[in-house]
Amino acid sequence: MRGALLVCGTHSDAGKSVVTAGICRWLAREGVRVAPFKAQNMALNSVVAPDGSEVGRSQAVQAMAAGVQLEAAMNPVLIKPSGSRHSQVIVMGRPYADADARSYQALKHELQPVVASALAGLRERFDVVVCEGAGSPAEVNLRDSDLVNMGLAREAGLPVVVVADIDRGGVFASLFGTLALLDASDQAHIAGFVINRFRGDESILAPGLERITMLTGRPVLGVLPHVEDLGMDAEDSLALDARRPEEAAKADTLDVAVLRLRWISNFTDADALSAEPGVRVRFTRSPADVERADLVVVPGTKATVEDLELLREACLDRALAARAEAGGPILGICGGYQLLGERIEDDVESRRGAVAGLGLLPVGTTFASEKLLSRREGHSQWLGTGAAGYEIRHGRVRRHGGEPVIEEEGCRAGCVAGFSWHAALEHDDFRRALLGWVAQARRRRFVPGTTPFAVARTARLDALGDLVADHVDTARLAALIEDGPPQDLPTVTTEVRECYAS
Repeated sequence: MRGALLVCGTHSDAGKSVVTAGICRWLAREGVRVAPFKAQNMALNSVVAPDGSEVGRSQAVQAMAAGVQLEAAMNPVLIKPSGSRHSQVIVMGRPYADADARSYQALKHELQPVVASALAGLRERFDVVVCEGAGSPAEVNLRDSDLVNMGLAREAGLPVVVVADIDRGGVFASLFGTLALLDASDQAHIAGFVINRFRGDESILAPGLERITMLTGRPVLGVLPHVEDLGMDAEDSLALDARRPEEAAKADTLDVAVLRLRWISNFTDADALSAEPGVRVRFTRSPADVERADLVVVPGTKATVEDLELLREACLDRALAARAEAGGPILGICGGYQLLGERIEDDVESRRGAVAGLGLLPVGTTFASEKLLSRREGHSQWLGTGAAGYEIRHGRVRRHGGEPVIEEEGCRAGCVAGFSWHAALEHDDFRRALLGWVAQARRRRFVPGTTPFAVARTARLDALGDLVADHVDTARLAALIEDGPPQDLPTVTTEVRECYAS
């Protein structure tokens, strides 16, 4: 099998990333050498690839699903909002420019050849490339300069499958409206639909499936059932809104509260904690949650100084200080670690200069224009374990007290600890030792799990592959990948009446 496919969605968080990863896993298990691709990704959740480049985390998970090594070409353009007014634009894994929404549109003509070259290179080296769109292909205000949806499909001759989330309601209107808003040349690439997160008896859905096929001339290639705790690493904090209601904590449960910062980044650092039996993880902005949790995690942020100001406005600074005074464990990761320090000097992200931190750790941070991108390994004398992770930061942190967490990395002073390495909690021994420290400080019982996090992640990836293999018409999907968009697809037209105010 050779070819390519583009997976789009009716809106953000419709399930594009999940379906793309599932197709990659299905193909890999069929012996196909497959690679993921997302031309342009807006996300604060990113990783450092083995080649030292910064890439969106959803493409990292998709590369795992495909069983191939992650590289910059799989996500040639990554946009990271750095506050309310501007974003950092990462091109082929390296910082390229700072831009606001308007100036980024002007950059796109420079980026189109980069995107085209990255995709062409992957198609030369892999049998199949499964591309993921962004947002919706029907964002008509952005169509003229589109790099990632129908602009990419037209440029590369890709068949497109549109995913819709039925759990949000209005699925058939979303599918029909998405198609109808496209011009005829774009519609010619839309080859089928996938309905995501369906609950209940599929026979009840059958009349709607028949109707949407009749109206559009496109088949529904599959209906994916809703699966609790699927565990796909989300690329956007929007996914936090869709998390299921929390269950009541049991008497022997370690309760972990992760502060939901406005510009939260790499919030999936906490996923490994929730994989442990007897640990409950929740995201919160409540000072009361800060007081009562067994562990409070201050996660990464792409706007350190702005999030520090918002913490103070919400009185979370006082709650954290009171918690530290009472001996309650607090853990800061990357930007969260910087927030816990005494001083931040930032002439790069916020350009606010010197700002007082929360003063809970004896460290200071100075932002440098050059971004640190590296994969790290080390040993924690404090916890008696090895550790590994990766760094993505402009902040250079200096410790002048306390003790290191991992060799010369990080700082611990009493019940407050912090470090700069993302994904360190995925290291089983390190994570379990840290939770043991929390349990001891809180006089709670903690029994570590025995399943390695890597094994749990592999099982989740296999579950994604099973969703595609069991619930999608894979024969028709394979035909689309090999043959491209069908030549006989009809154009959907609607009567448009111009309305004028009287």
